[in-house]
Amino acid sequence: MPTLIVTQAEVPKLLPMDECVEVMAATMEALARGQTVLPLRQILWLPERVGALGLMPGALLTDGVLGLKAITLFPGYEGTARDTHQGAVLLFDGANGALLAVLDATSITGIRTAAVSGVATRALANEDAGDLALIGSGVQARTHLEAMLRVRKIRRVRVASRSFDNARAFAERESARRDIHVEPVRDFREAVEGADLICTTTSAREPVVRGAWISPGAHVNAVGSSVPFARELDTEAVRRSRLYVDRRESTLNEAGDFLIPKKEGALGDDHIVGEVGEVLTGRTPGRRSREEITLFKSLGLAIEDVAAAKHIYEKAKRSGTGRFLPLGGNRNEAD
Repeated sequence: MPTLIVTQAEVPKLLPMDECVEVMAATMEALARGQTVLPLRQILWLPERVGALGLMPGALLTDGVLGLKAITLFPGYEGTARDTHQGAVLLFDGANGALLAVLDATSITGIRTAAVSGVATRALANEDAGDLALIGSGVQARTHLEAMLRVRKIRRVRVASRSFDNARAFAERESARRDIHVEPVRDFREAVEGADLICTTTSAREPVVRGAWISPGAHVNAVGSSVPFARELDTEAVRRSRLYVDRRESTLNEAGDFLIPKKEGALGDDHIVGEVGEVLTGRTPGRRSREEITLFKSLGLAIEDVAAAKHIYEKAKRSGTGRFLPLGGNRNEAD
């Protein structure tokens, strides 16, 4: 069976944000219903933690597929021409093990991560939320802007970065691309104060958002940290919030934004209200009032990559996009 090859440039054409939001919503529901197989990710760290290789396997039982994302993380390249996340997603047939597709992981990660935040925002944010703070100015900031525009009527956007030049360049580029003005600001507090939607998309190891800055009624998508020793939010920000996650097991093992406050004794495991998929299926209640702060801690799950890859694969077959190559698996060809 030929294997589909999809490049970085081709992925966004086959996985537009509005479609990906719906795919991710269905995936979160499948997780909540126990229709997935999802071990914890494995991370190989290089000396001094200058870079890492992450291996993320998962299976979507209802879709009959399984897959693996192998991706490198080199935070030192943030702000350069090279992406901090690079790799590939492998999609396999769950019935016979055939390798169906090899897809660029950089673009899939950027789109699906923001789409999941879109799902969480649609489920948890106030209906009239529209004052957006973007913390960070990289790929995830760009895709999160797009996702927020898809799920809420955004009336104001502020962006802050460790480098004001980067924030200004982001604002100029995205203002020209989107039908909305993006305002660069010089510090994180100026971006966050007064916002009712906040997306943190940095590679920070220490908090860049403090609870004292967050307005009542805000919804926060905390995206940047996916390791136990780094966080973007301070303890007060997490303590003040009604906390939702993509997956409990992952949060209890990998989320520094949760684990560090827990280690400090500020909160316990019961601070996790539930998974977003449980909100979507009605198993867990969402926002209870206009004034409470909701927080979605995103770690990124392999089943999100598998679901995105399956969507791309089916769409590529229908449209004739991408290339199908005989990579192997056929005994007659091997002979």
